[in-house]
Amino acid sequence: MSADKPRPLLIVEDDPALQKQIRWSFDKYETLTADDRESAIAQVRRYQPAVVTMDLGLPPDPDSVSEGFRLLEQMLVVAPETKVIVVTGQNDRANALRAVAMGAYDFFAKPFEPDLLALTVDRAFRLYDLQQENNRLLAMHQPDVFSGLITRDPEMLRICRTIEKVAGSNATVMLLGESGTGKEVLARGLHEASPRRGERFVAINCAAIPDNLLESELFGYEKGAFTGAAKMTPGKIETAHRGTLMLDEIGDLPLSLQAKLLRFLQERVIERIGGRQEIPVDVRIVCATHQNLKTLTAEGKFREDLYYRLAEIVVDIPPLRARMGDSALLSHAFVRRFAAEQNRGTMGLGDDALRAIAAHTWPGNVRELENCIKRAVIMADSNQISRADIGLAENASDDDGDLDLRKIRDEAERRAVVTALARANGNVVRAAELLAVSRPTLYDLMHRFGLK
Repeated sequence: MSADKPRPLLIVEDDPALQKQIRWSFDKYETLTADDRESAIAQVRRYQPAVVTMDLGLPPDPDSVSEGFRLLEQMLVVAPETKVIVVTGQNDRANALRAVAMGAYDFFAKPFEPDLLALTVDRAFRLYDLQQENNRLLAMHQPDVFSGLITRDPEMLRICRTIEKVAGSNATVMLLGESGTGKEVLARGLHEASPRRGERFVAINCAAIPDNLLESELFGYEKGAFTGAAKMTPGKIETAHRGTLMLDEIGDLPLSLQAKLLRFLQERVIERIGGRQEIPVDVRIVCATHQNLKTLTAEGKFREDLYYRLAEIVVDIPPLRARMGDSALLSHAFVRRFAAEQNRGTMGLGDDALRAIAAHTWPGNVRELENCIKRAVIMADSNQISRADIGLAENASDDDGDLDLRKIRDEAERRAVVTALARANGNVVRAAELLAVSRPTLYDLMHRFGLK
């Protein structure tokens, strides 16, 4: 933060004299004030201060702490990384400890020494800055288990972080999303981020195998169990022992097998077809489907008890049309890959092609985009792929509005930066030209939005 623009510090206090005293103590900051819960939340939303000092006794009942605790709870939801310093009465240690337990950074008793409070505030700012820097460093140096996933979309990045968080557990994960959104890529990423990464990742598509063969594929069979069973053959569940089993299109699993799968999930043992011995299996289950399992459950096509066994962690994957800038970003990657495979040398996407790609809704998601780019690479007459090579019409699309002006401005800037970087294939000089800003300005925007 530059010296001519001090950092905002929010003071929540209904006593005007005390407000003035605290403001005098922090002249090096841009001191913002609020005297009730609603104005305090409005200031937090507007200025996003790193540090807040607040009194627990606020209108309409300043003699009670209920309004103060409601504000603290709201602030920790709206701005969870903000450091809140609670100012309490001299003999109010119980409420001070309660505030810290809820998530407040520290507490200070009235009457306070301005120098000591200033020291606490300065320390809170430094801790906030260290945590922000630590988050950036972790994002830069964390091993990438999603090597097959290319995205800059905030929602997809949040999903990746969710997958990394649950990877260390044995919880069953359900991936929901349209066909072609990358469910198997995320499932493999989950496996690679888990302690089971050294064992096998086994995937089976429940919709691609006839019902009469699916049971033997899942559970295996003994020699002589049926005509043609010439030898004992382990199933996919047994093969994935100590590893991860992905059940793709779980919504197509026949009802007759759903009961058997439920028993396995409860008991963690299987019996091969034609066998009588219970075989213990230690396996992590990840399932995926493009169908609405709750609807299938209501229609009696999917067992409710199995659904709740499988849905310990549910991840909704957005379609490609909802991912900010990802269609252009993926297109550049696919052009490089297919140009190398087809020995076409260095190829690129024209501006008209990028506009058409960004405007298309991609009902087939990433798989459709991949096929489209591969065809364009093969059919293009030159090394510059045009809209005609891709075969897409150029359409305009409108976004839903938002009445929060700060959010509108931030979202518009973020969307423009992400889109420019995607179209420029990560070239900062070219992206700055597209945005009509200088490179330092673009770097500042990238730093502000946490983009690399």
